[in-house]
Amino acid sequence: MSKKHVKTPKALSRRAVLKGAAGVAGAAIGSGAITGFPAIWAQEEKVLRYLGTAVNQSDDITKKVKADTGITIQNIVATTDDVTKRVITQPNSFDVLDTEYFSLKKLVPSGNILPMDAKKIKEFDNITPVFTKGQLPNGKVIGDQGTAPKKVMFLEGEHSTKFSPTPTEWVTLIPTVYNADTLGIRPDLIKRPINTWAELLNPEFKGKAAILNIPSIGIMDAAMVVESTGKYKYPDKGNMTKAEIDMTMGVLTEAKKAGQFRAFWKDFNESVNLMASGETVIQSMWSPAVTAVRSKGIPCVFQPLKEGYRSWASVFCMSKGVTPKQADMVYEFVNWYLSGWAGAYLNRQGYYSAVLSTAKANMEPYEWAYWMEGKPAEKDIHGPDGSLLEKAGATRDGGSYDDRMGNVACWNAVMDENDYMVRKWNEFIAS
Repeated sequence: MSKKHVKTPKALSRRAVLKGAAGVAGAAIGSGAITGFPAIWAQEEKVLRYLGTAVNQSDDITKKVKADTGITIQNIVATTDDVTKRVITQPNSFDVLDTEYFSLKKLVPSGNILPMDAKKIKEFDNITPVFTKGQLPNGKVIGDQGTAPKKVMFLEGEHSTKFSPTPTEWVTLIPTVYNADTLGIRPDLIKRPINTWAELLNPEFKGKAAILNIPSIGIMDAAMVVESTGKYKYPDKGNMTKAEIDMTMGVLTEAKKAGQFRAFWKDFNESVNLMASGETVIQSMWSPAVTAVRSKGIPCVFQPLKEGYRSWASVFCMSKGVTPKQADMVYEFVNWYLSGWAGAYLNRQGYYSAVLSTAKANMEPYEWAYWMEGKPAEKDIHGPDGSLLEKAGATRDGGSYDDRMGNVACWNAVMDENDYMVRKWNEFIAS
């Protein structure tokens, strides 16, 4: 019997006892044994307004939260840019926010994000030090160019809007899901080893390459390419000067005019279709998109590259507009999210969970060995929906958690010159 099926006495929580007591009381009232109450004595419904992009909002998670905590998640879906605008202009329209780390430099100074008390997060000390210290659990320091989590994780105090370079009790957010991104390739069509970001601009793949058309991410991929060619070494790829932006976009524009790019994709499904059809053989890609191509029986690899990965992470923040009761509900939701079921759900999609220990306790040993330790699958690997992702014997692209996260070179970021960068990116797309 696996650990996740063992019901320990500890599982009988105060909540379960209270629910049991409420059931007894309800039965007594219904029988007429207790009188003097109104005819209807319904418990107030627990509703949490959840603002974020559609990518991280899941019906499976919503149903499981309701079953385990009684909290009804009311999803408010918006694009990344619109999420940011809503936080700044309508902080009372949501309770919990799901956003990326790089957004915090815009959001926290507004004062519309309420610092969270680390002491109220049961698993806070078990959150991977990738976020709190910028290193792996084994102590290896990882790349911190861009908006590395440790730079924006802590605030100076309960009422502060200034980031603290050292840990404090007051945190801006609680991390939920993250990954290390690289290029996707079609090995059956390329037919030779690929080990550097520079290959994206190799004339050998003229008309068969693609880059994602999300400026703040696309330019980071472009910078990885530029640096890998030896043309320039950035002091910080995530915070370029105007001259560095001009140079980077100049390299991309030259390649575009030479016919290097087949497409500039914005949509997950578009990236899958480009690779599955063979229209592209090398492109910016996300791990689950590579899995989606492979699930069609088509060879596709999320290729480890010698220069390392570009990383990203999503997080939960709390609106300043919450009432004390809503704040308690946010803490309950976040604590549930870190308790293991959601972490295992995310890991089974190729993402990583913030608290590794609780996720591991909710996965079968062979699943953990495949997804997190880079070992060959002892059994077929299935996604959360039961679909076959990999057959027994397969190994994960890039290997173990330590191999992948240990080779992060930079993080998604919002640059000081963000407006200028976006303008130059749009000029490139239109050129």
